[in-house]
Amino acid sequence: MRLFTVVLIASLLLFGCKKKASPKPPEISVLVFPEKSSECTTGVALTSTTSEVEFRWQVANNTDSYELRVTNLNTNTTQSITTMSTSAKLPLQKGMPYSWMVTSKNEEVLETVSSETWLFYNSGSQTTYAPFPAELIEPELGASVVKDINSDITLRWSGADVDNDIVGFEIYFSTENPPEELVFSTGPVAASRQVAVEANTIYYWRVVTTDREGNTSDSGVFDFRAL
Repeated sequence: MRLFTVVLIASLLLFGCKKKASPKPPEISVLVFPEKSSECTTGVALTSTTSEVEFRWQVANNTDSYELRVTNLNTNTTQSITTMSTSAKLPLQKGMPYSWMVTSKNEEVLETVSSETWLFYNSGSQTTYAPFPAELIEPELGASVVKDINSDITLRWSGADVDNDIVGFEIYFSTENPPEELVFSTGPVAASRQVAVEANTIYYWRVVTTDREGNTSDSGVFDFRAL
């Protein structure tokens, strides 16, 4: 009996000392609709200038809720909504370019994680659309970059257009903000260029995209420090 009691106590102590498993952080949501670099034509008309668009994404593991953020790229205004579902609806202006992303959240951890950012046009009355603003990839905003042996660094960007008729990019690069000096123009395929820099200097750059109809879009300004 005494031996049984000792074993029982030891078992209780063993199981009692086991730590509760730490909560896992949420995982990234995979975006579904509106599709990347597309024209969304499924919005339900609310007024002559706005329509309601439904956003959809896949379930993310270890996630309690999702925050949908949608930004009008022309006005830089953002709408957001939090939901436990994998879809949400928002009223948007017709004929405008938007970006959207979803942030996954878990109530048991502080860490959050965001999806990719996709661009789309909310369908309007126009039959041609300006290109999406170019995505500035490298150097990242506020980065510190080591110049190469030739005192160069590489600028990288990507462009997209619903009409698939981009004809070229203009790259503006300077130590002044905003950069007004056009350092080179490229065709629609190019997505990188090298520029000469000096150490311990902050540079600013932006990309203007032009399509076959003469429509243009501006990426906005990024800055970085050359080392």
